[in-house]
Parts: sequence; structure tokens; C-alpha cells
Amino acid sequence: MALPLEAVPNFSEGRDRSVIKEIGRALAECSQLLDVHSDVDHNRTVYTLVGGERALVEALTSGIAVARRRIDLRRHAGVHPRIGAADVVPIVPLRPRDMDRAKEVALDVARRLAEELDLSVFLYGEIGGGRGPAFFRRGGTSELQRRIDAGELVPDFGPARLDPGAGGVIVGARRPLIAFNVNLAGADVAIAREIAAVIRESGGGFPGVRALGLDLPSTGRAQVSMNVEDWEAAALHDIVDAVDREARGRGAEVTGSELVGLMPAGAAAAAAGSILRIDGFDASRLIEVRLLESD
Repeated sequence: MALPLEAVPNFSEGRDRSVIKEIGRALAECSQLLDVHSDVDHNRTVYTLVGGERALVEALTSGIAVARRRIDLRRHAGVHPRIGAADVVPIVPLRPRDMDRAKEVALDVARRLAEELDLSVFLYGEIGGGRGPAFFRRGGTSELQRRIDAGELVPDFGPARLDPGAGGVIVGARRPLIAFNVNLAGADVAIAREIAAVIRESGGGFPGVRALGLDLPSTGRAQVSMNVEDWEAAALHDIVDAVDREARGRGAEVTGSELVGLMPAGAAAAAAGSILRIDGFDASRLIEVRLLESD
């Protein structure tokens, strides 16, 4: 039986509830909307939806059309890096063998956004030569346009001139990842950045972990914001322990963590097995996962 595919589009709006709801309604017209996660400091909303190939293409095109009309990056402020009103649009297979289906959907979405919405589209992940969103986001829209004008980068679809209000869109296919934040008390953003540098892969930390240190003005605290791209190689409980250890060494403390969107059951199983001290406990011991794999 063919399973649905997942899409996890990130939109650059986390404060205006009317915009967030309108985008959600558009996405839900053709797909099943499972989760909506908004953050006022990031000024960003992450939607999780599932559906068949055609349903996801239609849903994402409709939702991004709303964002193009309702979000203006020239008036946008938030701590999370972005280059578009619809910033990044990943298509995610629920099973590894469905990656080719995810790639096809991602390419169809990219073409539709360019042809129907006249947006500049950049490919990442499995269809973008392994490049990640950070490759396009560094320096924001002004730097991205400079790179295009200098011939350093060419949009994969759509015009070479970013839309002044909507920017561009990063579209790709990728494995499931976990977007995960750890909040700190007694720490400023400099300490959060120090900790992020220690735990991310590029700094010699956990494999597949991308991390940023961010300021949270609404709470007066700092945050280590992460994408855990290989949750089997980097267990969440080990990452939290490392952040806690680094924070305490700097006179700060972990006050809590935050899951952005949804996560694979296997990641929760790994943490549960560690806490409960069950030898050999992994996702294969979950009845829901066993049933899914039997299809």
C-alpha cells in the first residue's frame, strides 16, 4: 500500500494569526494538516501535512500563493534566518524507499511556484546536490540577490530577480529530521552561540546536527535552535545532556526544550529506552512502527 508523503513548509509569519490561519486553510483544502507550530520570536510558522503526490502539489501551491500575497519581507523582523515568505518547503518520505516519489513531488512544486507564482526557486537536499537551506540564507535576501547578479548562483526555476516582498523559495526532498530547540536561563545570545558551536557537527559535535544560538526577546532568554538531521546517529537525550552540561559550565541552565512540528517515533523510542534502561529498546519494539513496516 502506498503511504502518503509528508511536507513541512516553513513560512515567515509567526505573529499575525489571520495570515497563519489563511495559509493553514489553503494547505488543508487538498491535504491533511497534522500540526501548526508558530513562534513569535522566530516570526515563523511550520506546518506539517500529509497527502498523495497530486494533493501535496496542489496544497503547497495554494498555501504559498497566500503567503506571496499576505507576507512582505520588507516589513518582516524575526530571529530566524530566511530568504522567502515561504522560506523552505521540504517533501519527506515516510519510508526510505519512497524518496524517489518525494523528489518528483518537490520538482513539481518547484515548477508550479515558478510558472504560476513567478517566484525564484532554489533546490536543496536530495534534488539540490546536497546543499542545505543555510547555503542560500546566509546574508539574507540582499546577499542572495547579489550572488545571483554576480553569476555565483542561478535559481533552478523562475526569475533571476527575487520578488521584493516574497523573496524566493527553497524546495527540496529530504529524510525526516527533528527541529528541536533548547531554552536557556542565565544566558545571553553569545553563550547560546558558543553552545551551538560546540554541539553542531561542523564544530566537532553531534553528527547531522545543525545549530544556531538565538535571542528570544519575548521571554528574555536565549535558545539553542537545532535541526537534528540524523536522529539515529544523534539521540535527542544525549544532545540535551550536552547542552545542559555546556550551559552549566557557563553559569546558565536549561529551562526546557521545544519540539517544532512532529518527530519520528523512533527518536522518542530511543529516549524512552535510555530513561527506562531497557536493553535493546528501539523503534522496532513499537507496535505502530511494526504495523507500518508490515505494509
